[in-house]
Amino acid sequence: MKAIGNIHLIWRPGKGSRRISVGTIKKSTSEGIRFQYNQEGVEEAKKLGFVHYEGFPDINKVYTENVIEIFGQRLMRSERPDLKDFYDFWNIDLQKKEDKYYMLAFTQGLLPTDNFEFLANFNPVNDLSFITEITNLLESQIPSESVSVGDVLRYELEPNNLYDKKAVKIFKGELYLGRIKLIHCKVFHKTNKQFDLIVQGVEKNGVLKRVFVKASL
Repeated sequence: MKAIGNIHLIWRPGKGSRRISVGTIKKSTSEGIRFQYNQEGVEEAKKLGFVHYEGFPDINKVYTENVIEIFGQRLMRSERPDLKDFYDFWNIDLQKKEDKYYMLAFTQGLLPTDNFEFLANFNPVNDLSFITEITNLLESQIPSESVSVGDVLRYELEPNNLYDKKAVKIFKGELYLGRIKLIHCKVFHKTNKQFDLIVQGVEKNGVLKRVFVKASL
């Protein structure tokens, strides 16, 4: 079993809004890498302003050419001076840094210029370790001193959440922080093993704005 399953193309209308899976990237030895939109997600997202991802205008087509090349344009350029810090933050295996599918899965393809991200449906292989993020922080308004880099967190499975049947609630001690991102939460439900959760990065301004977490088996 490979660590990375399908990668979901996620969209939301803005910060603080709920994430919607609008497409799926699949990789196989026989068919290569292909992409298609998730029709149910697209219809939901259209009501909030979604059109399509640039380079993939036909929401009914299965794309089989240049898929990873187009999505791979979101990855950090190798000439960036802060590349080592980027690799360290996202816990990248440097032997795989040229693998665009791997890099998209482990760095989420985040850009400050749009509302897309790429969330992998991970499998609970031995030594799996990835960076995820806590959601719902903006509405929670948690004081910024509540969480620091290196803090150990705990989690509880939440199988009957209204929006995601595989939700995971995150706590520091007894303080509820939020939930693991859509799609990333699924791997917690696939194993009886316990994940270790350590705060990898924090963005704050009086209150917690973003908390990145390293999840490791």
